[in-house]
Amino acid sequence: MQPKERVLGVPPYKPGKPIDEVKRELGLTEVIKLASNENPFGYSPRARAAILNELETLPLYPDGGSMTLRWDLADFLKVSPEQLIFGNGSDEILQMICRTYLGEGTNTVMATPTFSQYRSNAIIDGAELIEVPLVDGVHDLKAMADAVNENTRVVWICNPNNPSGTIVSEADLLTFLERVSKDVLVVLDEAYYEYVVAPEYPQTIPLLEKYPNLIILRTFSKIYGLAALRIGYGVASVEVISHLNHVREPFNTSTLAQAAARAALADQDFISDCRERNRQGLKQLTDKFDEWGLKYYPSQTNFILVDLQRDSDEVFQQLLRQGIIVRSGNALGFPGFQRITIGSPEQNEKILSALSGILTGALQK
Repeated sequence: MQPKERVLGVPPYKPGKPIDEVKRELGLTEVIKLASNENPFGYSPRARAAILNELETLPLYPDGGSMTLRWDLADFLKVSPEQLIFGNGSDEILQMICRTYLGEGTNTVMATPTFSQYRSNAIIDGAELIEVPLVDGVHDLKAMADAVNENTRVVWICNPNNPSGTIVSEADLLTFLERVSKDVLVVLDEAYYEYVVAPEYPQTIPLLEKYPNLIILRTFSKIYGLAALRIGYGVASVEVISHLNHVREPFNTSTLAQAAARAALADQDFISDCRERNRQGLKQLTDKFDEWGLKYYPSQTNFILVDLQRDSDEVFQQLLRQGIIVRSGNALGFPGFQRITIGSPEQNEKILSALSGILTGALQK
């Protein structure tokens, strides 16, 4: 049996290397992972209690509509419950969007480099790609608007952008939205929304009333610390959500994920604490990068993309041998760079010490 030719042209997604695999391969007993932008401070104790409380329900299918979570999240965001859709991570909602709106004879506009799954899913569904280079690590919204044509169905804006960590300002986003036809779906991927502190960052939920062609994607995987449970959500007009529900798989989010997400949502003190500790950790890294004279992109996320002016894969391997997993910039479209997740103070100190050795040539290749 032969798959579709275009499917074979899509490279499989490669996440950060698992800790246990690195321990086994290199014979290490201690490994830290700063590769997948996970929350080093864990998750809310309320979420743990909620998970334990649901263990007796495991023989039963989950609520396919995530109704209790839907009501809680709608109240939290001040939207109607019908404006929400849930997915097995926000990644699944990306797939729903592509399956619903893209196909042969259509195109989709995105930045490059940006989150790779926009590109992969669009190719699988047969759409033409229009990729617009970042400018200083930021989406070039003017050029992206210029690229939209009569066959464009979806535009992707990753804000903050992964892998650069940069943001699109409210002023630039509003100018873009005024230029783009209401027949084009604009996807605002805000996976790192809760980490942002910049005042110019747009608050997009209120924009839905004026711009019915928007969908906003967020997740419980990042600052909420529920990555293993795979639950994300989209917010859009009732019409767009209705379209996506036609392709949503049944029972696509688990009972444990729904319960944990509800409990985590109710613990905003935990979220505020994680955001503050993340900013402190980011400063811990950038202060040292400034001292070393390294270039990095200004991040509003829980990761930073830094130019070490050395072969990315070689640096990746050197760090790996010391029990530190990061992401090589070669895989992300930024050769010479490394993307480093902000860790705990101790984890940050460990990678800074390792980088210091690499930069001074103390480590043997």
